[in-house]
Amino acid sequence: SSQLKPLAHGVIKRDFPLTLKSSDKGWFRSLFVHKVDARKDAHSNLLSKKETSNLYKIQFHNVKPECLEAYNSLEAEVQKRLHQDQDYPCEVVGSWNTWYGEQDQAVHLWRYRGGYPALTECLKKLNDNQEYLAFRRERAKMLISRRNQLLLEFSFWNEPLPRPGPNLYEMRTYCLKPGTMIEWGNHWARAIRYRQKNNEAVGGFFSQIGDLYVVHHLWAYESLQSRQETRNAAWLKEGWDVNVYYTVPLIRSMESRIMIPTSSSPLQ
Repeated sequence: SSQLKPLAHGVIKRDFPLTLKSSDKGWFRSLFVHKVDARKDAHSNLLSKKETSNLYKIQFHNVKPECLEAYNSLEAEVQKRLHQDQDYPCEVVGSWNTWYGEQDQAVHLWRYRGGYPALTECLKKLNDNQEYLAFRRERAKMLISRRNQLLLEFSFWNEPLPRPGPNLYEMRTYCLKPGTMIEWGNHWARAIRYRQKNNEAVGGFFSQIGDLYVVHHLWAYESLQSRQETRNAAWLKEGWDVNVYYTVPLIRSMESRIMIPTSSSPLQ
């Protein structure tokens, strides 16, 4: 029979042998071992578009304040030449300067139709192009820092296509907890329908190389007032609050940039 033994500070310990039947051991062990169902595929395959093999690159260039105008002119000329040359399997989707967020920053979104082989082909040709190498040397004099990421587009988001302006663009960047990308995608596959009425949804992407578990949502608005009204209207739709409730716990950090398209950007 069990016995009660007094311990220090009035704590009572019940002394009895712990014996478990074989069936009990499985139950007991399950209290401490978290079972994980094996996923059958990478989230890049589960969440990206199957009908295309597009790869995207996003660039963040922090420009010396006194050089921003010259930088924009130089970038516009290079983008124009690349678009006109069918030899390069790449195209600029959009180019912006950050208005609110990190100042004196340029953001460029590129599309490579054909995925990683197209990216590799393009980089090889550019590295053999003396004019392009001269452009990079000139551009380097104008920059403080730069970074990039390779992205895939979510299957349930709109493909970013050229649009007339004038518009303001908001890029909302979410750094997710590792292992939560599938859950994020499942929720947003339903939630995106709440954000289509004003044609504000431009594109949704997730990182493959660079900072990982990063999501970028790109939105277009006529003005900051239009942005506020559009976002407020989403809260009046049944189901939007549920999406927010379930996705907020997946986020480690988030950032919003308000951006103005450059004169050469296909997204105006």
